[in-house]
Amino acid sequence: MRKTLTALMFAAALPTVAMAMPEGPGPMGPMDGPRHGGQMHDRGPYSQLDLSHEQRQQIRRIMGEQRHEQRELVDKYLAKLSPADQKAMQDEREARHQKVDAQIRALLKPEQQKEFDAIQKKQAERRAEWAEFKAWKAQQPQKAQ
Repeated sequence: MRKTLTALMFAAALPTVAMAMPEGPGPMGPMDGPRHGGQMHDRGPYSQLDLSHEQRQQIRRIMGEQRHEQRELVDKYLAKLSPADQKAMQDEREARHQKVDAQIRALLKPEQQKEFDAIQKKQAERRAEWAEFKAWKAQQPQKAQ
């Protein structure tokens, strides 16, 4: 359940992060190139290895597992915080997220701002649906295994 929630939260934040990424060569040179539909082309430490499609898939799987393990480790230690500290941390994370969204929105042209607002609204609806589902799921009797 935690993994799913974490993945959902991560997925909800991706469009904001993607929109914040600069286009064109950056401080890291050609590896900092433009985005193409959310896919990475000629990026990352393995881009020069001429990997097969199967190798790229396996590396993505390994990296995904590593991200999940890292998140589990963080969650393990966050769970040890008092409820007040957990709430304070969540509030701070939300405030930082809103600040970044405002900064990004300020950089956009009016038509881009409309699209950005629509994306944000859709993400908020998804988060509300997810919270509603979690509340419903918590009320369901646990099945015996």
